[in-house]
Amino acid sequence: MKKKILNTMSLLLAGAMLFSCDSDSENNCPENFTGALLAEEELLVGEWRLTGVMSAKEIDLTDDDTDNPSKDVFAQYDECERDAVYIFKTDRSYTYELGRNTDDCDYSIPSRGTWQLRSKNLSLVTSCQLFITGLELNEDETEFLYSNVYNITDVDGSIIQTNIEFKYTLVP
Repeated sequence: MKKKILNTMSLLLAGAMLFSCDSDSENNCPENFTGALLAEEELLVGEWRLTGVMSAKEIDLTDDDTDNPSKDVFAQYDECERDAVYIFKTDRSYTYELGRNTDDCDYSIPSRGTWQLRSKNLSLVTSCQLFITGLELNEDETEFLYSNVYNITDVDGSIIQTNIEFKYTLVP
């Protein structure tokens, strides 16, 4: 049961961006983003590490024989799930990696593509899809948040629909 929940949460992290893809056929892929970065985009260049995952509703993801639901989903993650980073480069390429810095992770989910930021909306092109989500940046632009509503399966197999907020912090 725990492995199923971990895999679900890993996919949640990997696919956490809201997506929109207008694809009538397999050959109708969005074009990669190209060109020089705008001034508003330069703040996103660098490595951003996952530092928080909060749920609007309490969820119990830990298979520890104790009923201990919490809104702090990040605290319920194992080391591999907490080890998630986005790396945004000046050439508009990006990489998302899960479990890259933690030893003995059973899985690694790399994702690569191109990106752009317009009016605090982050767009990613990867695997023939366009993902778009609104970002909230903190005052000194060293953290960003994004959120969406997800159906989460808790440790008892119950499905809980809740808003999940992901927080990433810029690595100095």
